[in-house]
Amino acid sequence: MPLLSARRRVLLGSLAILAGLLVSVWLAGRYAERRHWSETAIEARGQLELYAQSLRILVERFRALPAILALDTEIQALLHDAADPLVAHERLNRRLQRLNQEAGAGVIFLLDLQGKTIAASNWQEPGNFVGGNYAFRPYFQGALREGSARYFGVGVTTGVPGYFLSRAVRDADERILGVLVLKLVVEDLQRDWAGQPGILLVTDQHQVVILASRPAWRFRLLQGLPAKLRASLDDARRYGVRELQPLAVQPLRQLDGGAELLRIDGPDGRRDYLRLSQPLADEGWTLQLLREAHVPGGAVRGYALAAAGIWLALAFLFLFLGQRQKNRRLLLRRRAELERLVEERTAALHQAQDELVQAAKMAALGQMSAALAHEINQPLTAMRMQLGSLGLLLAKNDSAAMRTCLARIDGLLTRMAALTGHLKTFARDTPSGLRERLQPDTVVDHALLLLEARIRQDAVQVLRWREPLAWVEGNAIRLEQVLVNLLHNALDAMAGRERRELRIALRRDGGDWLLSVADSGGGIAPEHLSRVFEPFFTTKPVGEGLGLGLAVSYGIVRELGGQLEVHNAGGGAQFTLRLPAAASPDTLQPSPQEP
Repeated sequence: MPLLSARRRVLLGSLAILAGLLVSVWLAGRYAERRHWSETAIEARGQLELYAQSLRILVERFRALPAILALDTEIQALLHDAADPLVAHERLNRRLQRLNQEAGAGVIFLLDLQGKTIAASNWQEPGNFVGGNYAFRPYFQGALREGSARYFGVGVTTGVPGYFLSRAVRDADERILGVLVLKLVVEDLQRDWAGQPGILLVTDQHQVVILASRPAWRFRLLQGLPAKLRASLDDARRYGVRELQPLAVQPLRQLDGGAELLRIDGPDGRRDYLRLSQPLADEGWTLQLLREAHVPGGAVRGYALAAAGIWLALAFLFLFLGQRQKNRRLLLRRRAELERLVEERTAALHQAQDELVQAAKMAALGQMSAALAHEINQPLTAMRMQLGSLGLLLAKNDSAAMRTCLARIDGLLTRMAALTGHLKTFARDTPSGLRERLQPDTVVDHALLLLEARIRQDAVQVLRWREPLAWVEGNAIRLEQVLVNLLHNALDAMAGRERRELRIALRRDGGDWLLSVADSGGGIAPEHLSRVFEPFFTTKPVGEGLGLGLAVSYGIVRELGGQLEVHNAGGGAQFTLRLPAAASPDTLQPSPQEP
């Protein structure tokens, strides 16, 4: 059951991560699209403002011109002068032609009260307006009714679209004498728009495209019109076409900033567009900009990959933190058990270490047994001879000689007692944590005493530098064991050498005392120097050592808070013990006694 539950949790977690990954990728794609549309809308809005400004400038440039010309006294006088109409009309034609050239407008023409053109600036051009009747045009009717009018339409005579601005011409008594009309030709403006990005449309109040940057879009309907209104527009031929063709427009989505997505069946086929609109209230028009709606796939993929990476990073971070918390709880549970095991193993390790130290001491005693037996046998032989002499002296009753003989026997017994007593001390098992203040020179004396027989037998010259003021913190028995091991190794190294010299020196180094043991045994091979303190490493022949002496010595010195080092010097190996210095008993101040 726990295994199935764990597998179920893993499966549910994997499904949650996968679902979150898919959602994050989808949201990132939508965000990329919104960001793209927002940036495109801002760019298109700036472009639309420029188009609107250019159109306003064009209209505003000529907006006041019909009103000014309607107040022209010469034009009013010519309308009053009926004595010679031909002469008056010719003068008026030339007058309008000159004014149009100065203003830079399309065409300026004058209508009488019946809507007939009596003068026009294009009177000398083919298809001029002179004589044409435009009473049906809204710009003429609006000027008679309201004094002024604006109208966009396709010219009946020329077939050229234009924007008509009209103004009623009045006399001093405010009677209407005629209507002055200014036609603006916007073809040049459309040609300027053709090279710009997107599709620019100008629609009138009926949502008919009257201006477009692409000619195929002109005079198309962007939305449906009532049948009656559409029929009347077709009959009036306001847009110069027999029938207005509608465009199928399908709204897709509303975006921020007034932008919207549309699907239009236009002259270029069915496509999706981003549309922005801006009303031109004075003219009753709407300026619209269409930009083809396509989101760059690289941007969407980039955002999707970034979102996927962030989601996976968060998911793995959550998993990592969860697993870390779980591991922490597990570690806390195991910590108590581990501490208990460590305490048990540490106690066992200390016991094993103490047993190993004791075994090493026993091994050292075994190595010294033959020499010690010889050392003890000599006093015993001498004592036997002295006892024989003592019997003879008793027979002679020589008291003075007897006292001398007894003194010699007492000296031999004292020497044997000192030797055996120190052997008992050396063999005694001491606790590893015991610390005391001691003098290294005394420890060296005891170690040399244990090895005195072999030193004398091998004819080894001992050179020693004492330092009676040296005091250190340590364990005398364990430190003596270290020195015995080092001295044994030195004597073994010098066996068979012509020069056998053992140098023991003690010197101060800062807060430590350095005790060095050097021999003349030829030194240690450089490749073995880094391994001499490893357990079971030895360069002696098989059967002459286990390689534990130096390893045990190294551990004892480290336990005493010191260091044991080795290097080659003076034709042999030199081992150096660094031990922390302790205060001399003479410098310790006695504590004040209580009264």
